Amino acid sequence: MEIETTKMSSRGQIVIPLDIRERIKAEEGTIFVVMGTKDSIVLKKIKTPSKEALIKELESIAKEGRKRLERKGIKESDIPEIVQKSRRK
Repeated sequence: MEIETTKMSSRGQIVIPLDIRERIKAEEGTIFVVMGTKDSIVLKKIKTPSKEALIKELESIAKEGRKRLERKGIKESDIPEIVQKSRRK
């Protein structure tokens, strides 16, 4: 583990030293979770899914939804009527 020092600006901003940014592959726009305790702050880099991975996950969810509707005997053309009934309630 590498230890560096940094200084907070008047706006509460800090700079993550270049060596550490390079090691964790952090670029502009990288998202972090910030956790604080009494006198410590921990930054945890969050991995965001790629567009392709997100599309693949959504396709998987849609496929599972179609299977569930099929098992219940519901067709895609039935959905507008089901939504309307639900909204009336």
